[in-house]
Amino acid sequence: MKAGVLNGDSVNFGVAQQRKEKTGRLQGENPKIGIRPTIDGRQGGVRESLEAQTMNMAVNLAEFITSKLKYSDGSPVQCVIADTTIGRVDEAAACAEKFKLEGVGATITVTPCWCYGSETIDMDPHLPKAIWGFNGTERPGAVYLAAALAGHNQKGLPAFGIYGRDVQDGGDNTIPADVQEKIIRFVKAAVAVSTIKGKSYLSIGSVSMGIAGSIVDADFFQAYLGMRNEYVDMSEILRREKLGIFDPEEFKKAMEWTEKNCKANEGPNTNPPHTTKSREVLDQEWEFVVKMTLIIRDLMIGNPRLREIGFLEEALGHNAIVAGFQGQRQWTDFMPNGDFSEAILNTSFDWNGIREAFVVATENDSLNGVAMLFGKLLTNTAQVFADVRTYWSPEAVERVTGHKLEGLGANGLIHLINSGSAALDGSGQQNIDGEPAMKPFWEITEDEVQKTLDATTWFPAEGEYFRGGGYSSNFLTKGGMPVTMARVNLIKGLGPVLQLAEGWTVDIPVDVHKVLDDRTNKTWPTTWFAPRLTGEGNFRDVYSVMNNWGANHGAFSYGHIGADLITLASMLRIPVCMHNVEDEKIFRPSAWAAFGMNPEGSDYRACQTYGALYK
Repeated sequence: MKAGVLNGDSVNFGVAQQRKEKTGRLQGENPKIGIRPTIDGRQGGVRESLEAQTMNMAVNLAEFITSKLKYSDGSPVQCVIADTTIGRVDEAAACAEKFKLEGVGATITVTPCWCYGSETIDMDPHLPKAIWGFNGTERPGAVYLAAALAGHNQKGLPAFGIYGRDVQDGGDNTIPADVQEKIIRFVKAAVAVSTIKGKSYLSIGSVSMGIAGSIVDADFFQAYLGMRNEYVDMSEILRREKLGIFDPEEFKKAMEWTEKNCKANEGPNTNPPHTTKSREVLDQEWEFVVKMTLIIRDLMIGNPRLREIGFLEEALGHNAIVAGFQGQRQWTDFMPNGDFSEAILNTSFDWNGIREAFVVATENDSLNGVAMLFGKLLTNTAQVFADVRTYWSPEAVERVTGHKLEGLGANGLIHLINSGSAALDGSGQQNIDGEPAMKPFWEITEDEVQKTLDATTWFPAEGEYFRGGGYSSNFLTKGGMPVTMARVNLIKGLGPVLQLAEGWTVDIPVDVHKVLDDRTNKTWPTTWFAPRLTGEGNFRDVYSVMNNWGANHGAFSYGHIGADLITLASMLRIPVCMHNVEDEKIFRPSAWAAFGMNPEGSDYRACQTYGALYK
């Protein structure tokens, strides 16, 4: 056989070979939700009487999901329905084959009646799965639900059970509110899980300043998330900058935008004389950080423009859904820091307009990057990365400033502040119903973009921390936003755990903020955070929240999404070690109930028993 010839057909093995272009940022299509209408297989009257109702149930569910939920790119979540109702094994197998071809990432089985449980269930061990058993008295949909869940549990295939509280009439095609809530929660989490699978975490650099989360644990990413780990030395950024491996036209456009919207808002240089740089050097650093932003993005997702200008290899990217940049100290001791790049990439807009935010973790804190990724995929909004810096008790605030905290912050505040990858969205300049908010990019207006830019000051980097210079964003988050702070930690002998705290951003008087902020760092963005207290355990008081936080960083999402995070974690077999979510909102697979009556203890035992999803 000749080289390059297989079965008589010519094969091109060259790098210039034609390839299918991506439809989005990353390889692969958005995962679909597969809907499995199951039915009583007994023909001769029973099955025939149920065909229309069962298929209508599936169609109504698909329409509901598509109308209510969107992927992170703004397109509606797509559903695939089995070609026929599923009454026996052959039909279940045909459905599974169709779902493989259609790119289904999770399944929901629906039925108004009894079905043959072990013959009709979804047997794929890696697909998140739920069963909605119609609560009607005409046919035993609830009985099938219980039997099918028992079969799943016996086979070690955890599934979520969905069962409405109130009995519906047999011909009722509506989806009750409590069922809707569980469906939305399941689909959000399932889409996140299946979107993450097969993507990459791109580590740019290595471990920053001994931060544990910067020690990228490949076993965790591969076994629990189904992700690939990619590694690029920070010198690659310098190589591409020196050799001009970026789009020169986009750089020109980006520089014009930056000069108008960022450089024009440059703050005073707060450095002492021995670390203060000349205007010429500062101007050069503006150009460098813009180039750096282009390069980090291209490293993550590739850039077809690079192919056009002759850089075939660099055009491909690493298929990274999340990245981390080490920065400190080997880079920042002699080069401009990554603050501008991280902040802009994590923001919902740049010189190309309003667009989907990226996820880039400062200091290569991969575990906080994962928390950011979870939050982004559940909310479709930008994520704010921060140091969980200081607990300010009401007594300490009053002692230092003379001000008595009140309102949401009356019990004390946690100061969230970091030099790096805080998305500018976190300033709270967007609004929903007149209140400050962080919105999916497709809902953001140009006016909100401009307000966000106007609210952000860019300070020359603090020279004692960042000898190589650069620029740090500075804003003060508006109060009153519901937010959820989250973090993943790795525990030797246990594995990953998720912690979260729902609460609110808080307004305090500007003069009080200045006193407290100046004690920390006046050049960095600040969010004043008040967690919702329960009066017990880790949420007994604000001090307990701070004292039990598991690492130096946290990331917050807009909205109270703790229940969604808990559902997502259960799909990935990651136990939740700390949360303040109401019991009635917690939604985990039915098997978790078999591991004890304490919900959190059973979560740990179930996750340990089933192990990592992709082990």
